[in-house]
Amino acid sequence: MESKRQRKARGAFFTPPEIAKYLTDWALRSCGDTVLEPSCGEAGFLLAAGERLREMGAGAASWESLLHGVEIDQASASESRSRLKSAGFGGRILVGDFFEHDAGRRYDAVVGNPPFIRYQDFSGAARVRSLEAALAQGVRLSGLASSWAAFVVKSSLHTAPHGRLALVLPAELLSVNYARDVRRFLLQRFGRLRLILFEERIFPNVLEEVVLLLAEGSGGADCFEVHQTRNLQTLQTVEVARWMEHSPGADEKWMPALVERSALSAYRSLSDEHCEELGAWGRIYLGAVTGNNKYFAITSDDVRRHALGPRDRIRISPPGSRHLRGLQLTEREWKRLAQGGARCHLFYPRDEPSKAAGKYIDWGRETDVDQAYKCRVRQPWWRVPLVEPPDVLLTYMNHDRPRMVGNPAQLRILNSVYGLKLDQERRLIGRKLLPLASLNSVTLLGSEFVGRAYGGGLLKMEPREADRLPVPSLSRIRAAEQKLSKLQPQAEKALLRGEAAAVVEAVDAILFSDLREDVLTQLRSARERLFQRRKRRGKRGIDR
Repeated sequence: MESKRQRKARGAFFTPPEIAKYLTDWALRSCGDTVLEPSCGEAGFLLAAGERLREMGAGAASWESLLHGVEIDQASASESRSRLKSAGFGGRILVGDFFEHDAGRRYDAVVGNPPFIRYQDFSGAARVRSLEAALAQGVRLSGLASSWAAFVVKSSLHTAPHGRLALVLPAELLSVNYARDVRRFLLQRFGRLRLILFEERIFPNVLEEVVLLLAEGSGGADCFEVHQTRNLQTLQTVEVARWMEHSPGADEKWMPALVERSALSAYRSLSDEHCEELGAWGRIYLGAVTGNNKYFAITSDDVRRHALGPRDRIRISPPGSRHLRGLQLTEREWKRLAQGGARCHLFYPRDEPSKAAGKYIDWGRETDVDQAYKCRVRQPWWRVPLVEPPDVLLTYMNHDRPRMVGNPAQLRILNSVYGLKLDQERRLIGRKLLPLASLNSVTLLGSEFVGRAYGGGLLKMEPREADRLPVPSLSRIRAAEQKLSKLQPQAEKALLRGEAAAVVEAVDAILFSDLREDVLTQLRSARERLFQRRKRRGKRGIDR
């Protein structure tokens, strides 16, 4: 019997029967429809397909020609055959790599749940075959692509021009950069696309969010339709529900499809007229990587206990981002954090370590700190490669919203936050007002679009995604400089009290004073919908 760990290693997560039934009921339209389940596991979709075909009149003599599956694992393939036989169906299960499967035959329906293996574990010959299969269809996948991406492209190749493709996919399809070419391919390949999302997690004990892909016909589509339902129990009502139509830009992610059209139109208009991308303000970069924060990032008590002098350490923003609650990380705030026991110092001896630093280095060797990978590959192992002090700190793993915090104390940063080094002509006003000006409804909604939701409800932005975050333009901030400056002291206090919503309303009133209140309400409602969607997925105990 295959263990849970072995199934996870090859990306096998068994699909709830409600989903298998829904997708096969949608994909199969007549008793003569042929079905392929790539990576069929234990034939969950083929069993549902057999039931559907039997309901429509398929007979015992048909199964061998109608039900086909491909499975790389011999034991799972044997189990598939046994389960199909026990249910009164036949069928044909081929053992092998789907990416080597003969593409000569096309099927009326291709259904299934492709394996989900992240790029770190998806390597070697299997990865090469998957990339070659995608490239054969004109889709060039990046080195960061997980296994499902190539499966979508290869499955499309096996779908007849008039046929239907119905897959369970990670919701990464909507938001990750490496899926951009997959999104473009789907719109070019199929005549109609529909996506179903869930408010709750539907795979027990799995944080990964999924989306159901319903694609049919051929010839290309100008748009796709999306519907969000609550859970497996509400899935059967989807067909009579209201679908939202979305026409994405060429390189645009698909998350905006979850927003009402009027709100999205207002967002795009404001982004174009009053905002620019954060990358226009300066350079975004990751903080220093120590290899062992517990050793290198130290408290004031550690400094005293090890008698480390000023030349043995430098000042840093403590690891993590929970302390970044206000608008500015000042000298006074840094001292308060240091006195409170935060890790505000980085062990960083000069070329000739002091006697005290030498003892600390010896202790690091004794406790194998020098054997950590990042320490092993640098010389000397105890010298952390620094990045320059940023003008603004930017959080990139967020429960509520990305936070921008000015850095007047000129502290160094570790890799728990990004740094933003402002361009010279923007530095003075950017240091002072960009963190406050970015607390507006357009930027908050934009963060949900350019970032990606992770298991547990976190919103993450990669550096190149952060580059695309819409923030007020330089001209807009200059025009509002006096009012924003006046607001800043009370905004700082409000943020420390946890009253961010009040600050956003005040900033909106300054930056977008010419807008009707109902337009701003639409933007706030749209952002709240996406935020609450992430928040629900962060809660425990909602799996059914």
